[in-house]
Amino acid sequence: MEMEQLYKEHSDQVYSYIYFLVRHKECAEDLTQETFYKAYKGLDSFQKQASTATWLLKIARNVTYDYLRRKRIIQFFSFEKAHDLETNAISPERRFEQKEQLVRMYDSLSKLKKDYQEVLLLRKVQECSIQETAYILGWTEAKVKMKTTRAFEALKKEFHQEGGHADGTIKRIR
Repeated sequence: MEMEQLYKEHSDQVYSYIYFLVRHKECAEDLTQETFYKAYKGLDSFQKQASTATWLLKIARNVTYDYLRRKRIIQFFSFEKAHDLETNAISPERRFEQKEQLVRMYDSLSKLKKDYQEVLLLRKVQECSIQETAYILGWTEAKVKMKTTRAFEALKKEFHQEGGHADGTIKRIR
C-alpha cells in the first residue's frame, strides 16, 4: 500500500486517538506525523498480524507514550468540553443536559486508572475489537474482556459520584 493512501485513510483516526491522550492540538499533529513516519520506516516489516488501522494505532500508542515519558507527562483525558451531540430532534434544554452528562462522564473517565482509561478508549471510543485492543495493548483477549468489564463498573461508580445519571450516558459509549 502506498504511504499517501495509508495516510489519507487513517490519519484522522490516528490523530483522534493521540489527541485523546495528549489533549493538545499541535502536539497531536506532531505525534501523528511521527506515527506515520515510523509506519513508513516499518512498512516492509509489517506482517499483517493485525489490520492496518490496528497496526497504526499501536504505533501511535508507542509514539505517544515515548513522548509522555520524555516529557514526564502521564495524564489522560482532561476533557474540557464534550463532543458535539449529533441530533437536532431534541430541545435545546435537553441537548444542553445531554452535553452536561457527557462532560461528567468524560470527567469521570479521567479519574480512572490508566489501564481502564486505555481499554475504554480503544474499545468504546475508537471502536477496536477485543482482538485489536489486545494487540495494541499487548494483553490477552481475556485480559481485555476482564479490564473492560471492570473499567465500566469503575466508570459507573465514579460517574454516580460526580452526580451523573449513569444509565443513559454510559450506555451511549458502549
